[in-house]
Amino acid sequence: MKYKYHFTSSPCYIILLIIVLSACGKKLDATYPTVNKITHSVYASGTIKSVAQYEAYSKVNGILDQLLVKEGDLVTKGQTILKLANKAQELGYENAKLLANYSSENSNLEKLNQAQTELEVAKLKMENELSLLDRQKKLWSNEIGTKNDVDQRELAYKNEVALYNASRLKLNDLKKQIDFQSKQTQKSAAISSTSMNDYVVKSEIAGRVYSLAKEKGELITTQTPVAIIGDANQFYIELQVDEYDIASLKKGQKAIISMDSYKGATFEAVIEKIYPLMNEKSKSFKVDAVFISPSKNLFPNLSAQANIIIEVKENALLIPRSFLIDNEYVYLATKEKRKVKTGLMDYEKVEILAGITVKDALVKSIQ
Repeated sequence: MKYKYHFTSSPCYIILLIIVLSACGKKLDATYPTVNKITHSVYASGTIKSVAQYEAYSKVNGILDQLLVKEGDLVTKGQTILKLANKAQELGYENAKLLANYSSENSNLEKLNQAQTELEVAKLKMENELSLLDRQKKLWSNEIGTKNDVDQRELAYKNEVALYNASRLKLNDLKKQIDFQSKQTQKSAAISSTSMNDYVVKSEIAGRVYSLAKEKGELITTQTPVAIIGDANQFYIELQVDEYDIASLKKGQKAIISMDSYKGATFEAVIEKIYPLMNEKSKSFKVDAVFISPSKNLFPNLSAQANIIIEVKENALLIPRSFLIDNEYVYLATKEKRKVKTGLMDYEKVEILAGITVKDALVKSIQ
């Protein structure tokens, strides 16, 4: 006789078996604190700038007549970049120069010589009349001649004195007039020359022309820049630092610079200047950093990112930031929630100052 065994499976037993098996197969995601170096840094975005970089403006409105440089050209300090059309000003300047030359002392030398000659002649006549007067007085003292003769000679002498004084005054007035007209016309010519210079845009520094905003024949106004000029070899980074981080910054801190143009490469820089006024729109502060080891090929307005190093600590007790709960707790593998004291943080790690040791296993959550 054969016996057949029939096994029946209850749904409750199946569910219980699945729970037990899944619990036995589940492993806790545990980690242990490590001792290592941690660096606390502040992130900032920025732009590469050329040293002494500035926007060049025209002093007057006008039409661009001559463009004397190209983008990328090296220029010297005071070199003319462009000229505006100024025909009327050129004519005015030429006219002012003609007047200045006409009014100069050299141009009026003949008049001065003539007046000087008249003065010398008047002086000779005056001296001659004085001599005749003295002679007539001596004759009269010896009872020769008449008193009327003396009076006539004295009158003639006084007349020559008057003519001499008039000639001297005429010469002095002529000198003053020529000197005044010469200075006045020279100033007019200088003013006209200055006005001419307003139609010329020159480089304020020795550097490179990085941008030209206008072409020949276009209208130039005093409100829009015509060129961007900067140093050809020296560059710095203009950074924007969030208001929450600005209190941690100080001059001399090192910054690690990365740029999209040089992927994978980093450059060292040092904070040189912190501007004290916050930009109300962006809620950020402007900070300048200078390169320690710049690339040989840099260009203004390249985008850059910086990690400004605030503090570096060796032999710190570290855990992943993902294991920190509510910024002050951790879960132990023993299912204990323990309060800890934190220190420095970076993007991945956080320093633990108190609460756990390297022997404590940590988990992200407890069941």
